[in-house]
Amino acid sequence: MYITILAIESSCDDTSAAVIRDGNVLSNCIANQEAHRQYGGVVPEVASRAHQANIIPVVDLALRTAGVAKREISAVAFTRGPGLMGSLLVGTSFAKAFALSFGLPLIEVNHMQAHVLAHFAEEPKPAFPFLCLTVSGGHTQIVRVENYQDMQVIGETLDDAAGEAFDKTGKMLGLGYPAGPLVDRLARQGQPRFVFPEPNIEGLNFSFSGFKTAVLYFLRDQTAQDPKFIEDNLADICASVQHTIVSFLIKKLLKAARQTGIREIAIAGGVSANSGLREALVALGQKQNWKTYIPQMQFCTDNAAMIGITGYYKYLSGQFCGQDAAPYVRGFTGQ
Repeated sequence: MYITILAIESSCDDTSAAVIRDGNVLSNCIANQEAHRQYGGVVPEVASRAHQANIIPVVDLALRTAGVAKREISAVAFTRGPGLMGSLLVGTSFAKAFALSFGLPLIEVNHMQAHVLAHFAEEPKPAFPFLCLTVSGGHTQIVRVENYQDMQVIGETLDDAAGEAFDKTGKMLGLGYPAGPLVDRLARQGQPRFVFPEPNIEGLNFSFSGFKTAVLYFLRDQTAQDPKFIEDNLADICASVQHTIVSFLIKKLLKAARQTGIREIAIAGGVSANSGLREALVALGQKQNWKTYIPQMQFCTDNAAMIGITGYYKYLSGQFCGQDAAPYVRGFTGQ
C-alpha cells in the first residue's frame, strides 16, 4: 500500500504544495508573491493575505500534477515553524481542515529540519552522519545530522543571516528585491578586488552584522569621493561582497568537518542556490576528498517537497500531531 503525503509550506512569502509517494516527489508547486518587490522586502500582512488567495489553487494544482485523488492521501504534512506567524497560520489552518475533512493524520514539520532533509528528495542521498550548512534569508546554521530525526545545531548565526547580508548589501547598492540573486548574477561579471573584513567569531558560530556595517561605511566613503563609484564598479563590488560571505561560510564548514571528522558535507536553504557558494563547496570538497551534496534549484528555496519528504519519514516512525498544534515563529528541533 502506498504512503502518499500531501505537504503544505507557507512559512514566508511562497505558497507551496507537494505530493510525495513512498519518498518520491510526484509534484512540487509554488506560487510566488510579487507584491513585495515594491516594498523592498516581505510585508507580513501582505504575505498572509496572498497565502489565503493562493493556497487552494496551489493544492489543487499539486494534486492534479501528481495525478492523485484526495481519497488517496495518507496524511497531511505542514510547516509549523519557524516563519511569519500570519503566513504559518494560513498553511496550518488549511492542513488541519483538509485532514479533519478526510479523517487523515497530521504531521507537523520544522522548516529548518525540512531544508536539511530536502537532500532526500533526489539522488544521490547523503549517508549518515553528515554535516549540512543551512543558509537562508533568516537562518545560518551548521547542523550535524545523525539520522532523519536526530539533528544537532553545532553552529549558528549570532545576529543576521547570510541571506540577509546579501539582500541588505544589495539594497545599499540600489538593487531590486530580492537582491541576493542579483548580487550573484553581477558577481559573475566582476572581480573581488575590494577587501571587506571577515567576522572574527570563535567556534562554529557566525555573525554578519559587522560585515554589513563595513560595506555601508565603505560605500559611504567611496561615494563621497566619487558619486559614480557604485555605478562604475557595481560588478566588482558584488563580486567582493559575495567572495567575503562565501569565504566566511566555507571556512566555518571546513572547521566543523575537521572537528567532527565527518566527510559527508551538504548545503541547503535559499542561499545554497548562490553560484559562488556552490562552486566553492565543490572545489573544497575535491581538495578535502569530501562527498558533497548540493540540492537542485527547486529544492533550495522554500518548497513543499522538502516538507513532504520530512513528513514521510515522520509518518514511518509514527510521529503525528493533533488538531491543537499551533504555529511557532522561532526555533529548530530535530525531534
